[in-house]
Amino acid sequence: MKAPTLQDARAWYPDDDIHGLGHIARVYHLAEHLAQAEGADLEIVRAAALLHDATHADPRHLGRAEHHRASAAFARDILAARNWSEAGIQAVEHCIRAHRYRDRREEPQTLEARILFDADKLDAIGAIGVARAIAHATQSGAPIYAPPSERFILSGQREANEPHSAYHEYIFKLSKIRARLYTPTARHLAEKRHRTMVDYFEALQSEMQTL
Repeated sequence: MKAPTLQDARAWYPDDDIHGLGHIARVYHLAEHLAQAEGADLEIVRAAALLHDATHADPRHLGRAEHHRASAAFARDILAARNWSEAGIQAVEHCIRAHRYRDRREEPQTLEARILFDADKLDAIGAIGVARAIAHATQSGAPIYAPPSERFILSGQREANEPHSAYHEYIFKLSKIRARLYTPTARHLAEKRHRTMVDYFEALQSEMQTL
């Protein structure tokens, strides 16, 4: 059985920090740290971290909303070619399918899946999370800040012509990540990151409202 490495991941990801190689490297190291602290299977966690967003290399890619399922299928092909056991492949597939915040059809059931979920979400908050949210908004042609409608605040559903700004992403998802984390180690690491992120977005809202 040959384990994938960060060097291998260079062939699967673009050189960006949103969902590319920068993000993967950070999640990989966070997942290693969580696995060692929580007593998880390091090989499963490492493989899942390296492959969890690898859909751009897979012709079955179905778009961002289904990237976790396409990435699990891609991971199966990669690991099978490296002579992984069926049990190991299934464990990695579950980690990847269960890591998406917006899809709760398959919740993380194993410690390894919970660690991948936590590592991925830790990279979505804090200073890095703020930078990624702004970069994603800019890349998508959305503003950094737009006042969220009452409807969006209550339901996450936008009004007609309401943009999904970086601030919208903070209200809908990023501000709630800390409460969704599974492991004690991740929850501890999240405290400072959460405060950093909240301070930034509160300052952003305040400054934008004075214009």
